[in-house]
Amino acid sequence: MNSTIDKKTYTKEELLKLYNLPLNELLEKSSQYMSNNVEFCSLINARNGKCSQNCKYCAQSSHYCTNIESYPLVEIDEVIKVAKEAKQNFVSRFAIVTSGKTPDEGRDFQIELDMIKEINKINGLTSCASIGILNEEQAKALADAGLKRFHHNINTCRSYYPEVCTTHSWDDRYNTCKLVKKYGMELCCGVILGMGESVEQRVEMAMELADIEPNSIPINILMPIPETPFENYHNKIDEENVMRTMAIFKIANPDAVIRFCGGRMKLSEDNQKLALKTCVEGILIGNYLTTVGKEPSEDIKMIKNLEKNLK
Repeated sequence: MNSTIDKKTYTKEELLKLYNLPLNELLEKSSQYMSNNVEFCSLINARNGKCSQNCKYCAQSSHYCTNIESYPLVEIDEVIKVAKEAKQNFVSRFAIVTSGKTPDEGRDFQIELDMIKEINKINGLTSCASIGILNEEQAKALADAGLKRFHHNINTCRSYYPEVCTTHSWDDRYNTCKLVKKYGMELCCGVILGMGESVEQRVEMAMELADIEPNSIPINILMPIPETPFENYHNKIDEENVMRTMAIFKIANPDAVIRFCGGRMKLSEDNQKLALKTCVEGILIGNYLTTVGKEPSEDIKMIKNLEKNLK
């Protein structure tokens, strides 16, 4: 990052004006906030399916008949095995991810705390977890267990959230983010693009994230899942608007790592490379929760060809 550039709190009108600049001008502006580092992270889908929430994009919701494989919490040995394999692919952060509204939905919270402690024993890996909406006691227990970073997306802006989910609120997610920071953990908090939101609402997301101040902002692009309410949402955002949104996120959140996550394969190879030059500094490598990503070797090769540093 160019340390001579001052951070600024933008108004909605200012960000909309930037959003609508010629794309090369917008990306030139976002690139001013870039380092030459790219951070790899990875995850294990540690408990899958049977979620009580009705998020309209999600294959794991029990409200929809998506025919995914559901399974209970995996064994700790499996988590450690996958974590060590991830480390061999230059991964520096490794997350356990579980379905469910809260950590207690599967009555597995104590085991998840033990998983975090074991990940922390692996040299060179930083523990992450994405296990749902937290209360104060759970946030404190995670911090006491040594969790370094908690992942909890806002998914979309507050004004659009009722169109995405009605079994919990945007503020439930916001409050979890605040608890994570209260107890001294780093925060990874991002969005899913292409769920029918407007350009103005993408700008609202950027501003809301600037208020939350996460360390990392994962960008997901909706991959419509058959039998979910969003199954036909294939063309709600195009590549250019994904690029514009990521640039705006970087400008509004210059200290956060903008991170490629699920759905980035909807971008061309050229646009993936362009993003890594101008607004994206992190990649969730390998496969995602219920969708397929790239082979880690392909990402490693791409980063080296771009002459970036693997952080």
